[in-house]
Amino acid sequence: MIGNIYAIAAVAIIGGGLFGFDISSMSAIIAIPQYKCYFQSEPIPDDHSQCVGPTSSVQGGITAAMPGGSWLGALCSGYISDMFGRKKAIMIGAVIWWIGSTIICASQNVGMLVAGRVINGFCVGICSAQVPGLQMIPAIGLFFAMFLLPESPRWLARKDRWEEVHSVLTLVHGKGDPHSPLVTREMGEIREMVEFEKNNADVTYLELFKPHMINRTHIGVFTQIWSQLTGMNVMMYYITYVFTMAGISGNQLLVSSSVQYVINVVMTVPALLYVDRWGRRPTLLVGAALMMTWLFANAGLLASKGRYAGAKGVKNVKEASWEVAGPASKAVIACSYLFVASYAPTWGPVSWIYPPELFPLRVRGKAVALATSANWAFNFALGYFVPPAFVNIKWQTYLVFGVFCFSMFVHVFFLFPETAGKTLEEVVDIFEDPKGIKNIGTPAWKTRVSTRQTSMLERGGVDQEKGA
Repeated sequence: MIGNIYAIAAVAIIGGGLFGFDISSMSAIIAIPQYKCYFQSEPIPDDHSQCVGPTSSVQGGITAAMPGGSWLGALCSGYISDMFGRKKAIMIGAVIWWIGSTIICASQNVGMLVAGRVINGFCVGICSAQVPGLQMIPAIGLFFAMFLLPESPRWLARKDRWEEVHSVLTLVHGKGDPHSPLVTREMGEIREMVEFEKNNADVTYLELFKPHMINRTHIGVFTQIWSQLTGMNVMMYYITYVFTMAGISGNQLLVSSSVQYVINVVMTVPALLYVDRWGRRPTLLVGAALMMTWLFANAGLLASKGRYAGAKGVKNVKEASWEVAGPASKAVIACSYLFVASYAPTWGPVSWIYPPELFPLRVRGKAVALATSANWAFNFALGYFVPPAFVNIKWQTYLVFGVFCFSMFVHVFFLFPETAGKTLEEVVDIFEDPKGIKNIGTPAWKTRVSTRQTSMLERGGVDQEKGA
């Protein structure tokens, strides 16, 4: 049994890596002739380079099938992990991945492809990973690696298996010493957690919609909704359409598309290092403003320097319904990269950090689950919307997402309070401030980052949230 915390984390990372692989693989596959001819909506021409692929609405459905399944999986994940434990839930998910991936690999038509992606998407909701095609290989590795990992001690504690809890903590935290002070402290914290959950077992989703809680619920849900309405995920899925409009094709198209994934990874690092000092509000506001700028810039470039590419689009890619050349095409590519660079350190990480900080422990689990389900629901909707949008409203698609970014800027400024560096009690005081707005509390624009608390925690000070 592996007890090294880094090895355990490394296995867990496989899951997240597989999820990201879907976006990169789908964005690459939809542009190649083999895919377009295999799922051709019209009779296949003798010259395969003339294949146009599925219709835009069908392509939207193919892409959206995964987040649609993920939405359902997210709703079921809590029940599955509570019943079987996190370790077994991931292993069950891996088996289902193989089933979904086998269906995808054996797809004879669009129906089989969609069914396989829905099944894989269900597993994304459970395990935040999916495994189409070659991803079966790391999924197999993930399945067998799970045999070497210990079960979650918190799940074991909920099942009253305290001897196993102590054994896992001794392995992971005590380095084999069952009397380690760290093991003793962790055991105490887990006992407190289990007792707290027993005392709050009556919590329901309806509690999130009571007058004193509904503002927090709306903020948490809209944080995830706005994260999707930035257009980041769907633009990454369909970036090959944009670059085809800009005149890029062949291997150069794949290389140019892959650059955005490198930018996404690299630009996430500053947020991981400094987001607690920047604060949640400034980070979200700056991100929305920058993304709005690049989206409107692309809309302006395409409108003023581009032209309609005809019914079949650029190089028979009907979703590439507009074409632009010369310096303007390079500017479109640059703005696309800058858009990714603006999302990665802002809405990308903060949309996951921020919602849990809004809620007291009693309702936090259900609140985060509700917000996450909203994320997948809008991921599904936008995945379906974008291909037909590029065909029907062309460059104006950028205006739609630009307006969304403007709207989220206004929404964040007036209603999203600062939570960085604050204890649970301080967050409660913000939302229940008797001198503030009824059922809203302290006006959001008056809240600030608590840097003193952040600095103390970074130096290893006492966590004031403990026992809250």
